[in-house]
Amino acid sequence: MAGEAAAAWIADEMKLIGLRPGNKDSFFQFVHAVTITLQPSKSSFTIQTPRGPFAPKFANQVVYWTPRFASNTVEISNSPLIFVGYGVVAPEYGWNDYAGVDVKGKTVVVLINDPGNEDPRPDPKFFKGKAMTYYGRWTYKFEEAARHGAAAALIVHETGPAAYGWQVVQNSNSGPRSWLSTTDKNTGKVPIQGWITLETARELFKHSGLDYDRLKAAANRRGFVPIRFPGVTLSAEANSTITFMTTRNVIGEIRGSKRPNEYVLYTAHWDHLGVKADPSGAEKTYNGAVDNALGVSGILELAEAFTHSKDPPQRSVAFICWTMEEQALLGSEYFAEHPLWPLNRIVGGINLDANLPEGRARDLAIVGRGSSELEDLLAKVLKGQNRILGDDPEPEKGHFYRSDHFSLAKVGVPMLSPVGGHDLINGGTAAGQAVSDDYRDHRYHQPSDVWNPNWDLSGPIEDLEAYYEFGRELAESTAWPDWYRDDEFRATRDKSMGTQ
Repeated sequence: MAGEAAAAWIADEMKLIGLRPGNKDSFFQFVHAVTITLQPSKSSFTIQTPRGPFAPKFANQVVYWTPRFASNTVEISNSPLIFVGYGVVAPEYGWNDYAGVDVKGKTVVVLINDPGNEDPRPDPKFFKGKAMTYYGRWTYKFEEAARHGAAAALIVHETGPAAYGWQVVQNSNSGPRSWLSTTDKNTGKVPIQGWITLETARELFKHSGLDYDRLKAAANRRGFVPIRFPGVTLSAEANSTITFMTTRNVIGEIRGSKRPNEYVLYTAHWDHLGVKADPSGAEKTYNGAVDNALGVSGILELAEAFTHSKDPPQRSVAFICWTMEEQALLGSEYFAEHPLWPLNRIVGGINLDANLPEGRARDLAIVGRGSSELEDLLAKVLKGQNRILGDDPEPEKGHFYRSDHFSLAKVGVPMLSPVGGHDLINGGTAAGQAVSDDYRDHRYHQPSDVWNPNWDLSGPIEDLEAYYEFGRELAESTAWPDWYRDDEFRATRDKSMGTQ
């Protein structure tokens, strides 16, 4: 497999750089997974409405799949549809979209993002206002639907709230999908999962005698009551091929001179989408030059800088390249569940993912700013570059929950996820946003994400210099930065550290 060849190449580079194997005598942590590939020509997805059957076209109007692998065929029959708004149960905000409704065996239709997220002046204390919480992520929507016993869950795609266009949903979900291999064969997950386009949703609501815009507005207000689609049911059959596989996280380390059992992390994912057929059937290669070859190359550059340093760091420094980030962060999730070192011996770290090639900037933005004390150290380092720590430029897009640092955050390990400069020296924030918009619209998760020899890499190079100084200071320190006191991950970390 081309991907596994890439993992082997990274391990060879780590060895040449002078890193030690991070997993005893191996550069690899093996990750056991299952890949489930829907066969669209052998599958079906039909919604019965009072106006007759409604069968959206696969990939163009709907993408669906099953996470279950006890059988090659998973089907549901005549499952009633219920609109559950945002599909959120958040006691701390006094919000429960599933209150008073039994969705066992039924199909839930769900909005993406958080309640109130699209308000012109969102309340910062209500689901963090403009900033997306984990409740807004698509992964959460399916998890909550499973907790309530739904037979199917369909997310309505809107480009603004989702933070990416339909082509990203299409490219990411219309081919093979992977999960960690579990003993229950994922029987605890929703049998049929999927997305529908906004246009398809409007048509579905119209066929059902319902008004999509009116009900979406209602779903944003307290007291929303789930709405049954009158006389509407879904019948779906997912026929899939099932392949078990073993893939690899790649891990190298520099052993600490004084506190070798304490670890500072630099991480990036090495996988992308590979070779996929587009809706016309033509095979396209998704190289992922920005997402995430730049991140991997950055990790290797940092490793080389550490190995060439005159004095070894006092704490150990590990360099991890994750597998299967594009399949819902599976490589980092596996590490979080099977850590190579105790989680309370991991001090913290930085994750690099799709940082854009751009010129130098006055700032360095991080997603989810206001989360951990690691930010204080990075701000100090940036001051030496005459730069500042910048806010998340697009908090409504929930980037904090979309890369591998999140897997570690969930188990309490403080992590930073920088996104590069936003306030560019040439052009300011307008230029920085233009670079981001251009990448998202024309290259993100598309075959066009390829190396360009005309890239201006002066910004990423300056960022790497900051990351090196950050890691060096953390590795020389005896400090244990924590999440800020009101952060959602603070309790988990404190329990792990025995300070709770």
